[in-house]
Amino acid sequence: MTGDGDAAARAAAAFAERFGRQADGIWAAPGRVNVIGEHTDYNGGYVLPVALPHTTRAAMARRDDGLLVLASAQRPEQEAVVPVADLRPGWPGGWAAYPAGVVHALAGRVPGGLSVLVDGDVPSGAGLSSSAALSCSVALGVRDLLDLDLDADALIDLARRAENDFAGAPTGVLDQSASILCTAGHALFLDTRDGTREQVPLDLAAAGLALLVVDTGTTHDHTEGGYADRRRECEEAARRLGVALLREVDDVPALAPLADGSLEGDLLLRRARHVVTEDARVLEVVAALRGDADPRAIGPLLTAGHASLRDDFEVSVPLIDACVEAASAGGAHGARMVGGGFGGSVVALVDSGGVDTVRASVADRFAHEGHPAPRTFVVIPSPGARRLT
Repeated sequence: MTGDGDAAARAAAAFAERFGRQADGIWAAPGRVNVIGEHTDYNGGYVLPVALPHTTRAAMARRDDGLLVLASAQRPEQEAVVPVADLRPGWPGGWAAYPAGVVHALAGRVPGGLSVLVDGDVPSGAGLSSSAALSCSVALGVRDLLDLDLDADALIDLARRAENDFAGAPTGVLDQSASILCTAGHALFLDTRDGTREQVPLDLAAAGLALLVVDTGTTHDHTEGGYADRRRECEEAARRLGVALLREVDDVPALAPLADGSLEGDLLLRRARHVVTEDARVLEVVAALRGDADPRAIGPLLTAGHASLRDDFEVSVPLIDACVEAASAGGAHGARMVGGGFGGSVVALVDSGGVDTVRASVADRFAHEGHPAPRTFVVIPSPGARRLT
C-alpha cells in the first residue's frame, strides 16, 4: 500500500519503460471490505462497504493503430495485445479480461486503441474486490481520456458488464459501487434495488476501535461455480415465492412456502434465509452507526452474519471459520468472512489497543492448523476511484 503520489510515480515509470512514452493519465480505484451485507447485492438488498487504502492504478494512453495493449506490473509475462475490433467475451482471458471487458462494453467508442499498464496492491483472490478495482480504474480512465459522458452510475454499470458479460464473473453491483462511490471516513450504505445511497460516518478510531482485515491466503474466483450456484439458488427461491427479488421478502416466516419437505426446498430455504436475515443485519448496523450507541454493539451482528454465511449459505471454508474463531478468542467484538466466499479474508471489529492480541491469536491458530501466519492490516475508510495525474 502506497500513497497516491508514490503510486502514480511508480505506474508512470512502469508505463514509460514498457511503452517508451509518457502516459496520458493515471487513474486509481480501490478494493473494498464489506462491513456487513454479503450476497445481498444480486438479490436487490442492502450493503455497507468501505473502500480500502489499497488501489489498482491504470496508466493509459491513446493509440492510433486499433490495438488494445494490456500490461501488468505484477504479471509482466501475461501481456495481451488484441485488436479492439476482435475483442469478444472470453478473449483475452485471465486478468486481461477485466480491462478488455470495459473496452468491449463501450461498443466501438474506442476505435483508435489504447495502451494500458496496471499496477496495484489490492490482494488478489482475497475477497477484497481486486477485479472491481481493476475494472473501475480502467473505466474511469477510458471515460476521461475519450471525454465520454458517463456519470458514476454509468461507470458502475460499465465495470459490472465487463465482469459479468466479458470475464464471466456473475457479481452484483456491490464491488463496483464501493470502488466508485465510497468516500474517506465513511461507509457506503447502498440499496442495490433502487440505487439510493448514504455516506454513513465511520470513525471507529474515535471510539477506540479498528477494523482488522485478515487475508487468510485461501483464494477464490467468482468465475468458478460456487458463486454462480448461489446466485441461481436465490433466483429459484425468489421464483417459488412469487417475487422478483428476495429483497421483497419481509421476514423469515414469509419463507415458509419453501419448506416443502424436499431436499431442494430445504436448501432454497436456507439460501433465502441468509439473504433476508443479512438485509436485516445491515439495517441494524446502519442504525447503530447513525446513533449514539457504542459501535462495539455491531460486533455480534458481524459474527451472526458469519454463522449465516457458514451454515445457511455454505460459502465458508474451515480455515476461514478457524480465523473467525481465533479472532473472537483473541478479544474481537465480532468477526466474519468477507467477499463471495470459498476462501478470502476475514474482517474483525477489535479494540485499537487489542489489535496485536487478535493478530497473535489468529497467527497461533494458523500455526496449529499448519498454515503460515496470515497477512493482516487495519482498514481506514478511504476515497473511491479518482484520477491521479
